[in-house]
Amino acid sequence: SLLLQLRDTYSKSGIACLTGEEIGNFIQNLDLIESEDRVADPCWQVKWHLGKLIKKMMSRSYEENISAVNAERTLTLSRTDGQQPRGPINKIAAHLTGNSNRKNSLSPRIDSTPRRGNGQKINNWESSRKGHSFLYNVELRNGELVIPQTGFYYIYSQTYFRFRENENEDSGLLAQIRNPKQLVQYVYKLTNYPEPILLMKSARTSCWSKKAEYGLYSIYQGGVFQLKREDRIFVSVSNGDIVDMDKEASFFGAFMIG
Repeated sequence: SLLLQLRDTYSKSGIACLTGEEIGNFIQNLDLIESEDRVADPCWQVKWHLGKLIKKMMSRSYEENISAVNAERTLTLSRTDGQQPRGPINKIAAHLTGNSNRKNSLSPRIDSTPRRGNGQKINNWESSRKGHSFLYNVELRNGELVIPQTGFYYIYSQTYFRFRENENEDSGLLAQIRNPKQLVQYVYKLTNYPEPILLMKSARTSCWSKKAEYGLYSIYQGGVFQLKREDRIFVSVSNGDIVDMDKEASFFGAFMIG
């Protein structure tokens, strides 16, 4: 095919002169044999152009092979031991929903660990693509989203507070709910710092009437924050006893924006 590219420029008799010298040796010494006498030689011109074309195509093939090897090596390393890839990730997103079927969705009110922050952390989010939930290049660990790549992220959360009067309700809890109470939602991040860092806080003051059968409040908040690789984010709430983990009403998520 190389000879066909030269056919329009050189005659068949000119191509025939290629058999007069070992073409491999000619290409190897291509840059060392140029002289005024050879430039005027038609056979030398054919060999020179052919040699340049062969070297160009060999160089292009080498670069393509190297690129393919590097791509395969990157893919292999990203799958080794189940570790998350260290290179850039195109899409990072998560949407976690509440699961009303799970018990003990919130951490105990009295938490002996020093890294707890305010309120009760929501531990058991639904993340397994049931309903609207999903994880895309993000890990969920003990109610915390583990950030795989440094960058700017939009973080959002909504908590659904719901109290319904019941004759069997504890009288102490009933009195507590009916009194003016501040409902608070916290979004924290965990880093190498000993204590959680508060990113967002939103609150509403509620006071259910004695005549009301039930009371409903939703708190939503969202914002853009710079997070580093291996940072973790989580949601805590006050008044965990009246949080309703309905999947359409209580949710938590984040996605990378840049």
